[in-house]
Amino acid sequence: MKEEYDFSKGVRGKFYKENATFNLPIYLEPEIESFFSTLAKKQNTNLTQIINKLLSKDKELIEIASV
Repeated sequence: MKEEYDFSKGVRGKFYKENATFNLPIYLEPEIESFFSTLAKKQNTNLTQIINKLLSKDKELIEIASV
């Protein structure tokens, strides 16, 4: 790594996007990922949709239990 970097030609905010959304990476354990990937293939869908459905159901249960 250099001791100094020249930012004199840099443009502030060049890559800034006001309405940008970021998706956090979620890392599943290999056994869990394999199970849900297989399930997604059987249901003709993708892993993201399967995990989102599962988490939505868990969220509903947590909300019901919190009342």
